[in-house]
Amino acid sequence: MDSPIENYLRRIHAEIAGMKDGHPYSAIPAMANVDPDHFGIALATADGYVYEVGDTREEFSIQSISKPFTYGLALSDLGMDAVDEKVDVEPSGDSFNEISLAEGTGRPANAMINAGALTATSLVKGSGGRSRFKRILDTYSAFAGRSLDVSERIYASELKSGHRNTALAYLLRSFGIIESDPKPIIEDYFRQCSVLVNARDLALMAATLANGGRHPLSGDEVLDLFSVERVLSVMTTCGMYDDAGSWISNVGMPAKSGVAGGILAVLPGQVGLAVYSPPLDEHGNSVRGVAVSQRLSSDLGLHFVRAARTGRSAIRAIYDITATPSGIRRTDEAAEILAGHGHRVQVIELNGDLLFAGAESMVRALSDLPDEVEIVVADLRSVDEVSDVAIRLIAEAEDMLRRDGRELALVDVEGSVTDALQELGRDTASFTTRSAAVEWCENRLLEGHGSELVLPASINPADSPALSPLRPEEAGLLQDMMEERTYDDGDVVRRVGQRFGGVFFIVSGHITTSMPGPDGSRVKLATLGPGMTFGEMAMGEDKRQETTVKASGPLKVMVLTADSIDELAAKDPILSMNLWKALTQDAYTRVEQYLREAAVRIHD
Repeated sequence: MDSPIENYLRRIHAEIAGMKDGHPYSAIPAMANVDPDHFGIALATADGYVYEVGDTREEFSIQSISKPFTYGLALSDLGMDAVDEKVDVEPSGDSFNEISLAEGTGRPANAMINAGALTATSLVKGSGGRSRFKRILDTYSAFAGRSLDVSERIYASELKSGHRNTALAYLLRSFGIIESDPKPIIEDYFRQCSVLVNARDLALMAATLANGGRHPLSGDEVLDLFSVERVLSVMTTCGMYDDAGSWISNVGMPAKSGVAGGILAVLPGQVGLAVYSPPLDEHGNSVRGVAVSQRLSSDLGLHFVRAARTGRSAIRAIYDITATPSGIRRTDEAAEILAGHGHRVQVIELNGDLLFAGAESMVRALSDLPDEVEIVVADLRSVDEVSDVAIRLIAEAEDMLRRDGRELALVDVEGSVTDALQELGRDTASFTTRSAAVEWCENRLLEGHGSELVLPASINPADSPALSPLRPEEAGLLQDMMEERTYDDGDVVRRVGQRFGGVFFIVSGHITTSMPGPDGSRVKLATLGPGMTFGEMAMGEDKRQETTVKASGPLKVMVLTADSIDELAAKDPILSMNLWKALTQDAYTRVEQYLREAAVRIHD
């Protein structure tokens, strides 16, 4: 099944590709002739799944997007206090290449402007046989999850044309902010800006920051959490330079842009976003990149104010219904069909919040289901908040399931998700308990994979599974001794504590059995249909009914009363003994099923 998120990104990509504003950066000659139509979007989840649309494998130089990662490396090496002595954490409100140095001290305003970035590069030292730049490149590669390279052509062009950055470095040296010869620092800074990445790399780098500094695919800790917190904080207030206020208001994610056309944004705990499109606006930010970021933030609820909770997977468990059968006692033929086809129904248990990240993990699981799956049950009982974007994604996922000939059902106790889907025009099957949902699914499987005899509307007692061990003439004699009774929906057929009243054979309709729970509420035990029996358990030692039995819809039963049973024992002891053997065998089968279901109902 296609992913609703990929389809959404394709629509956004097609729509925003038509924007022709802005121009590629030309101050670095090697970058001036880039194709302005290059455009890629990559969205990486905190667990490392990447959605890609467009030119996401087209390489470009990382440029200023390198700054947060070098800053993080310096923080990890020296600690916050030492780094803060050299570079501040205040928004400058200036363009990326402004001087923005504190009067008297020369301390740069933050590490996201060029002066602060040069300072951060100077704070990284060689170690363990690796040069400063090798350590910087290794850090970028660890964030990206692959070995990255430098464009020597862009580096040479930067070195030849980067007069302002060269001047900034020597100015910083005059204040003592840079404490050594600026030339090798300038060279390393230009090299770090010339590292080649693609949109997928940047999305995974962002996802690593979103995941607290641990790469979501390799599992390696690339940066410690304290450094990640500082890096994201500075990105939030300073990452988009003189457009930072508008960005945080309209997009609401820590971000960093580069003049090659890349934008990287992070929603902590949930996703990393990367966009590549060379034409820039007056702030030096990708025009299409800003438009995509604003659109995704609005449509997917990615603003940090709306998506403040963690985005770890909302999926608690996935299993098929052979592990969680309903409470209905089936015929042997029906049980065999369900055992053979139960894998065609998958239950997805969800928990926590269904914000974007949680809903994404759910629809991704739907997209990955095997082709033979026919029905999906989304169990929402442990879900807390469900966002509007989650509702829309569930609706789109249901549409895709239906186009593939599949069905979606919900376990929705309060019915709020079901109601929201109805407002969007979806009539989704919904149930208040998992047992009811599984029962519905079992019936759908039996209808699709069994004969009309598997789910008969009516079964005479002589043809019931309980009497199948008897000879046909014996079952016929017993049926002739029975009384016919009918009930309306909701009628109580038997109550807890009543004395044994006979064995009840369901001819048509259904009954539900229940008993008092620990808190006084009624606990549903089972649903029985045509061909099934009840009442025989009251033949125990105290001869008392242990459950309450109610009609679920119109009900017709045949009853072998207690008096008839006593009469049979006196007149035909052999048939009486055969009856008890048959009922005992059936009872053992039912008890075995109840025990198998008991563990499941602990969660209900």
